Amino acid sequence: MTERPSPPRPLVAIVGPTAVGKSEVALILAERLNGEIVSADSRQIYRGMDIGTAKPTPKERARVPHHLIDVTDPDCPLTLAEYQRMAYAAIEEIHRRGRLPFLVGGTGLYVWAVVEGWQIPPAPPDPALRQALEERAQREGPGALYEELRRLDPEAAARIDPRNLRRVIRALEVCYRTGQPFSAQRRKNPPPYATIMIGLTRPREELYRRIDERVERMIAAGLIEEVRRLAERYPWELPAMTGLGYRQIGAYLRGEIPLEEAIRRIRSATRAFVHHQYNWFRLEDSRIRWFDLSRVGVEDIEAWLREELARRLQEATPAGPAQNPNPSPESSG
Repeated sequence: MTERPSPPRPLVAIVGPTAVGKSEVALILAERLNGEIVSADSRQIYRGMDIGTAKPTPKERARVPHHLIDVTDPDCPLTLAEYQRMAYAAIEEIHRRGRLPFLVGGTGLYVWAVVEGWQIPPAPPDPALRQALEERAQREGPGALYEELRRLDPEAAARIDPRNLRRVIRALEVCYRTGQPFSAQRRKNPPPYATIMIGLTRPREELYRRIDERVERMIAAGLIEEVRRLAERYPWELPAMTGLGYRQIGAYLRGEIPLEEAIRRIRSATRAFVHHQYNWFRLEDSRIRWFDLSRVGVEDIEAWLREELARRLQEATPAGPAQNPNPSPESSG
């Protein structure tokens, strides 16, 4: 007798903009559904960068296992291919333990690389070319490189934050090395998961208020001292040291701007980053089930998720599709 194939194993992805409440919701859901969290945050991978990245606290990590946090030092950045490989390994480990993996974060590049199974462009890093591009950025400004990327590959440029010089350089590097647009080389081989994507959103003014409050908490928690300690070990020009919050506090510590101006710039840059994140995670994307956290609670999301997990399992079972409709709580999108 031929064995029936096993149903696809579930993966829950929780996405949305900075400060919307992804970590809090994911922590509660993972606790209640026997889950573990795989971080999809490009800054939480760095050791020593805790406050400015809103990294889960030791107490929170004790409640639910977290993966891909504190995996490298600020002067040893991961490539996208390395992150993807580590994420798949973590998800496999979680499945082997019979638990539910939650992919949680606001870095669209990381989330979609895992969920869609991107085949990373076959262009190994070229240190000489990369250095030349970095020197050009110093001479002409980062905007010059971003404008060239917009000319060579507008699709890739639309997906990359202009302030993320490392990503801009990598995309140009691939274009130069292969003679093809970076975006055209991103083929997909979806992983064998039954992926459920949950998007969290809030009204924009409420989100901005939460951003301002988060920045205040970070300053009170010791962000200035954290940046000062990092600057004793690492140069300011490292990509990790030019990230959101670290760049602005660095300017303050170097005496370039007063603290009040640094805080204002952090708030402004974070709001701009939110706009960029909504380019990665669009409210009209039918693959994402959006929940407006100003209108629904975690219990509503949990109820929907439990039904969705059951429905996916039943549909994957040879006995036939689920008979019950999928009622959903009030949400946006």
